[in-house]
Amino acid sequence: MSDNEKNTASNNAVNNAGAAGGPKLRWDDSKMRSTYANVCNVSSTREEVTLLFGTNSTWHTGQKEVAITLSDRIILNPHAAKRLSALLGKVVEEYETRFGAVGDV
Repeated sequence: MSDNEKNTASNNAVNNAGAAGGPKLRWDDSKMRSTYANVCNVSSTREEVTLLFGTNSTWHTGQKEVAITLSDRIILNPHAAKRLSALLGKVVEEYETRFGAVGDV
């Protein structure tokens, strides 16, 4: 997603929140950092869902061990995890509408 598309999506989220009668959201990205990840793992307990993000830098196939460098851990409560799941589903659906199907997981 390009920076322009990200900004549009972010602005739409702000506008949609205000339009729904709820409070207007202001996204403060002053402390945000960007990290690339091509690997994600998820685990959960009753109280939380944990997302682990990292990078697979093993470029050769057939290796006996794959090295994953973990860079970020995001811990969500179940309600936030469900919202994230719905948002990701919608984003992937829109992506596939524009660019074609993404391979099976």
